Amino acid sequence: MLILISDAFDSALEGKLKEFGEVTTDKALAPKADVILVRAKTICNKEYIDAAKNCKLIIRGGVGIDNIDKPYAESKGIIVRNTPKASAIAVAELTFALMLSAPNHITTYDNGMKSGQWLKNIKRTELYGKTLGLLGIGNIATKVAQRAAAFGMKVKAYDKYVSHSDVAQLVPSVEDAVIDADYISIHMPLTDETRDMFNAKLFAKLTHKPVIVNAARGAIVNAQDMVKALEDGQVSWYCADVYPTDPPAEDYPLLKAEKVTLTPHVGANSVENLQRIGDEIVDTIKALKAEGKI
Repeated sequence: MLILISDAFDSALEGKLKEFGEVTTDKALAPKADVILVRAKTICNKEYIDAAKNCKLIIRGGVGIDNIDKPYAESKGIIVRNTPKASAIAVAELTFALMLSAPNHITTYDNGMKSGQWLKNIKRTELYGKTLGLLGIGNIATKVAQRAAAFGMKVKAYDKYVSHSDVAQLVPSVEDAVIDADYISIHMPLTDETRDMFNAKLFAKLTHKPVIVNAARGAIVNAQDMVKALEDGQVSWYCADVYPTDPPAEDYPLLKAEKVTLTPHVGANSVENLQRIGDEIVDTIKALKAEGKI
């Protein structure tokens, strides 16, 4: 078995995989690989899949698989897997760090101190007693909700695929989750239904000028509409770790917008999480090998 590590993973992963066969990081060997491991950088579209003539398994190290044409891969007999549980803690902690940064003016204070300004007149606000609206209540959002509860926040969530939650009050629509929220955190996959979900129409319904945090997918938020909502005061701050492309285009509207905090898609990049992703990949290969599927 030839295993191709196509993107950046924990440095120990290559050694862990050697029990299954030969391991390579040479992307030119993709046509010969039995197993291909990717993260966000490698795009497994039809052309890529057609070229990977020997592939039996693609594993995406992370939560989403929108960089893989799963239906086409499966039509070619290729199994597609991801590591949905591994990243929950890392992404939830970054989400919460971003959510804390806005009301505490971390970037503003830091820039002020370094430029000789003493910005003590800018007042902080607290998370305590505020309402957090979650879009999605899967593995990551559940971890966010647990942390929000520890801060004394009220948590409600919308998820069309979930009928019960121990950590959030479920509501029947996106509008119900966000209309009176002080903070909104997005944890949905990118689909035809969620693309541009955060647009001018939805922003017009917001009543509490929320901080919005997006560690899910960049294209769920209409960037131009978000800039306008920030300018008009419908949204008080936007924090994002995700973009329509990695990295975003130079003319991406939010790069130069005011009241925006951005990080370079590092939600899953904790040392501990990369180790968990590697372990989950090993377990996946081991299980599929035992079942005779690869």
